[in-house]
Amino acid sequence: MADADAHSLDETILTRDAALLKDTVREAGALAQSMFGTELKKWIKGASSPVSEADIAVNDLLEVRLRAAKPEYGWLSEESADDEARLSRRLTWVVDPIDGTRNYLNGHDDWCVSVALVEHGLPVLAAVFAPTSGEFFFAARGQGTLLNDRPVRAAGGSTLDFARVAGPKLLVERLKLSPGEIKLHPRIGSLALRLCRVAHGALDAAFAGGNSHDWDLAAADLIVQEADGRMSDLSGEPILYNRREVAHGVLVAAGRDRHAGIVAHFRDRPFA
Repeated sequence: MADADAHSLDETILTRDAALLKDTVREAGALAQSMFGTELKKWIKGASSPVSEADIAVNDLLEVRLRAAKPEYGWLSEESADDEARLSRRLTWVVDPIDGTRNYLNGHDDWCVSVALVEHGLPVLAAVFAPTSGEFFFAARGQGTLLNDRPVRAAGGSTLDFARVAGPKLLVERLKLSPGEIKLHPRIGSLALRLCRVAHGALDAAFAGGNSHDWDLAAADLIVQEADGRMSDLSGEPILYNRREVAHGVLVAAGRDRHAGIVAHFRDRPFA
């Protein structure tokens, strides 16, 4: 009976909520794009994280659309006060209204809207939309990853081209087996986009340098996994979402074989 119930829920999620998620993220991206490059009110939250009225406007749109359609689902967003009622919900939206706000405010293209639907700690639907570059990533559990409606896969193989590895310099350089300079990939300020670009082979691997959060990661995680990639911490353990603690340490995403090699590398050479 449990298996039948789980199967029924899977079918319901993948058929009922996928269209809602796609349409809502496209609408949110269009709103963000309409405010991009304009004079915006902005401020700092926490120690150094920029926020603008665009972040709040996009968050409000997403919350109104998604929560009105699915009031029984939990809600976890970078720009909303945390409601721990989400912890008791089987399904929870995990939202970053504008991932890469600093780049957005500086007029750079590498920002996106990122939304995942999480079930029991794991993402089951994901959409990441970068309006300025026109990249729309979508994944549903067990159905593969699409980029602009075309199936994509992570790059195969196990070798590393450092020019195709994105992330903090210190982490990338720890992959070297011999001394000498390496050519680093240009910085991608949006973490969600950095990880998603593994899913269609634009990058061989991507790192999150630590202190990332559920909203930065959950959608990209499913997008990478469904593209025959892997995303985990450096020990190879999968990432769980919608827990009380939503911050995460150092993470890596890559194609299946390359990911295994990177995890083995750091197992032998722990990153302190």
